[in-house]
Amino acid sequence: MQSISANLNIMIKAAEKASRALIRDFGEVEKLQVSIKGPSDFVSNADLKAEKIIIEELKKARPYYSIISEEDGSETNKDRNNTWIIDPIDGTTNFLHGVPHFAISIALKSGDEIISGLTYDPIKNEMFYAEKDSGSFFNNQRIRVSKKKDLNSCLFATGGAFKNEVDLPLRISGSAALDIAYVAAGRYDGYFQNELNLWDIAAGIIIVKEAGGMINEIDLAKNKNIQIRASSMAINEKMLEKLENF
Repeated sequence: MQSISANLNIMIKAAEKASRALIRDFGEVEKLQVSIKGPSDFVSNADLKAEKIIIEELKKARPYYSIISEEDGSETNKDRNNTWIIDPIDGTTNFLHGVPHFAISIALKSGDEIISGLTYDPIKNEMFYAEKDSGSFFNNQRIRVSKKKDLNSCLFATGGAFKNEVDLPLRISGSAALDIAYVAAGRYDGYFQNELNLWDIAAGIIIVKEAGGMINEIDLAKNKNIQIRASSMAINEKMLEKLENF
């Protein structure tokens, strides 16, 4: 196994701890799915619970780091230069419907760049992570973006609402964090979406870059309305041409 930094180790431990609660809660959602009331309140509680576990773990190790989180845990602390960016469940709608495709996502922003990122799919036990200048990994195996050059043999992922049809082979999976991680691992050839939040994609930014992929310039000072275009270098230009009206 490659050596990882203390910070990434903290992130992995926090994600693994939160995942145990999420797996239990997901089992409950599957039962609630057939009830009249439906599981929506239960799921927002699962989200908050996972967030609480992650933040507690991170704070134990790094009490002064600041936090940006999807739920209600954001805070500016003594150390403004280092900020954890957390999405406790990316793919909440999937989770809500008992669809086993969602992830915990944690990134560390230092200054104005993401220096480490982790996306963990607890149900499939798949962990994608990267650190600056150290490569991208999937369950301890080094990963690289795909090498395909012909768009017709590629598969792309997107999400959200879009006005115009896109002439590309597409999937909409419901989890931006996993879509980007899949691009890094070569499962998808590219990913594009408009109007994302920073916590959906912060970890993915470094995971794609360290896997040899290309990603558009992203203003990390913005938390919302982020546009993303990620792919391998081999097809980046071709993909962007197809997305001119997207």
